[in-house]
Amino acid sequence: MNLPLGEPPVIQPLTRLVDQSMVDRYALAARDPNPIHRPSPEAEEGPFGRPVAHGMLVLALVSEVMTLGFGRRWADTGSLKVRWRSPAVPPISVTCRAALKSAHEGLAVYDVVCEDPTGVVLLDGTASARFL
Repeated sequence: MNLPLGEPPVIQPLTRLVDQSMVDRYALAARDPNPIHRPSPEAEEGPFGRPVAHGMLVLALVSEVMTLGFGRRWADTGSLKVRWRSPAVPPISVTCRAALKSAHEGLAVYDVVCEDPTGVVLLDGTASARFL
């Protein structure tokens, strides 16, 4: 990906459906067998009363949206600082947004947020990457 010289990218929002199938595939890939992430007595008895998506699965959407904006530069220079605010209970449509906060000396900093369709914030924080 070639970025315009001297300008940080405008990053478009990204929406993904996080369903139980995706959560199950993520659990296998991450080697995370925690029963709170699948239909189970543990999930039903847990704090949310049903399975929840992995926090890192939701966070991966931030990385995906930043990769769409920065390409390889995200992998080479990107960093994240986020807080999880609310669980993602599948099936859920999650929208990730990144708004440019500052750009100085070749480093772009974005406010990032992942929300459900009603605007409930699942996670928020900052993402930064070099654009020069």
